Amino acid sequence: MAELIEIVEFLERELKVSSIADYPGAMNGLQLTNDGPVDRIIAAVDASLPVIEAAAAGGPGLLIVHHGMFWQGAQPLTGAFYRKIRTAMDAGLAVYSSHLPLDVHPVWGNNIQLANAIGLINPEPFFEQKGMGLGVRGTWNGTRNDLTEKLSRVLGSSVHLCPAGPEKPVNIGIITGGAGSEVMKIAATGVDTFITGEGPHWSYPLAEELGINLFYGGHYATETFGVRAISEALSREFGIPWSFIDHPTGL
Repeated sequence: MAELIEIVEFLERELKVSSIADYPGAMNGLQLTNDGPVDRIIAAVDASLPVIEAAAAGGPGLLIVHHGMFWQGAQPLTGAFYRKIRTAMDAGLAVYSSHLPLDVHPVWGNNIQLANAIGLINPEPFFEQKGMGLGVRGTWNGTRNDLTEKLSRVLGSSVHLCPAGPEKPVNIGIITGGAGSEVMKIAATGVDTFITGEGPHWSYPLAEELGINLFYGGHYATETFGVRAISEALSREFGIPWSFIDHPTGL
């Protein structure tokens, strides 16, 4: 068993939450406290009602998510939002959210974890925004078909591809989540293949015009890595068990 305050201090220090700008609704950090002790860690992508109900069924613990409870901003404590908060509090379930800090972390981040999982060579930060690299880039030793098959295996589902770039890609860029709308800026960095979670319809024809391979791996699927990696790290650091609640959206 560990104290919640100790775990939060570890997360704040390692993820550098206070120094990384993010969307207002992200509200990175501890979003809901409990009475203090934590004897288990639960990881999930979204702090949705079904996820919180599943986590709460196991009793007290700390739920770590990528998308927290306040993406819609201030709202009345009624309906599903009330049930979500009430369920977590009744179970003694604390909730900690980390969005961009967990995307960009050099060890536990979604980007680097996905890059390592597919075997990207010499991954390094790229696509600097607000003083930080939002993604990683590296080289690939194989064909586009090889990359398609590897991504599908790693993500656990088929990927959608705009095959407008080379059949033997070399320079690969990765930004997990919903970065498809950045395809023009991404192409300008010199990568010939871009891997992300999702994008608007127009990102596909634009990728065709730019002559770049664009992989859509799924917003959810590309962002399961960070919460699992940080939860495993917490388990080692504090000697408490962890688990993952898989609640895919299909998007």
